Amino acid sequence: MMLILKLFILPVILAFFSIFIGLIYKGVDRKIAAHMQARIGPPIRQPFRDVRKLFIKENIVPENAVSWLYNLVPVLSLTAAVSILFYIPIGGITILSGYGDLILILYLLMMPALGMIAGGFASGSPYATVGAQREMVMLMSYEFPLAIAIISIVWKLSATYVLTDAFSLTTLARYPVWETVGPVGFIGLVILLLTLLVVTPAELSKIPFDVPEAETEIAGGLLAEYSGRNLAIFYLSDAVKTVVMAGIVVALFFPYTISQFFNLPTTIGIIVDILFFLLKALIIIIVCVTFVRVAAARLKIDQIAYTYFIQLTLFGLIGLVLIVLDTILPVLTG
Repeated sequence: MMLILKLFILPVILAFFSIFIGLIYKGVDRKIAAHMQARIGPPIRQPFRDVRKLFIKENIVPENAVSWLYNLVPVLSLTAAVSILFYIPIGGITILSGYGDLILILYLLMMPALGMIAGGFASGSPYATVGAQREMVMLMSYEFPLAIAIISIVWKLSATYVLTDAFSLTTLARYPVWETVGPVGFIGLVILLLTLLVVTPAELSKIPFDVPEAETEIAGGLLAEYSGRNLAIFYLSDAVKTVVMAGIVVALFFPYTISQFFNLPTTIGIIVDILFFLLKALIIIIVCVTFVRVAAARLKIDQIAYTYFIQLTLFGLIGLVLIVLDTILPVLTG
């Protein structure tokens, strides 16, 4: 019975929960951004209205589209985004763990972007084709600094503790990386945290890294031809991926819980830790998505590629070098 609960019921609950929280986050993001621009903004429940309206709209498939691929990729994108949440410890609860989580997550993170690329090419629209090409360039640019940040933390924990499952987010949550470093390593971790925070808006295609859609330039780009149910599913995929990216940052750098400080019963403690996780995720979204997209204008694709592939990659490598030095210096001086 417990196996059925873990493998079937909990994933379904988590899927709906992540969609609900993702839409709430999108509503809060839009509301805060509006207030920062001296506007009232839409209500927080507006994303729910948008999704409901899209689901009742006609689902139009372009005449020149590859229809089966055009209709398939939104579902694959949403499925991949939800699947990542199975590996993220939320309030100390993880549905799947101990199976090389971070390696798999790096691949799954690419699936929504690859789905949008495939959907853009499959739509047969010149605007979507341009958007798909831009998305490919972005994907190749920000994946490298993302991998550096993740691998650096795993390497540090593996060098400090004897871990058989160092690539598990559940393991990383049990051994907060801040507690394993000295002053030099602390600076390196701050650099890696900043690297991951800069990668986050690009993963979500938010301003200033929204060139694949760029409504004012290419009429929506990747999503120019999507409508109705398919567009709604892409919208939900973006909402879930928002939770995913914030959750990864929390799991890697801020895996702390608070229930143990209040001596709470188990069930109430889990609920408190889940709410604390959601609060940390919301703060991360506000800091690295909301503030950035209000304060910055859209970058050109060559600027984005240079920023991530050259500057941010070097920035992440500096963080990695500092962590390595923090590990070997005590050995050399001892």
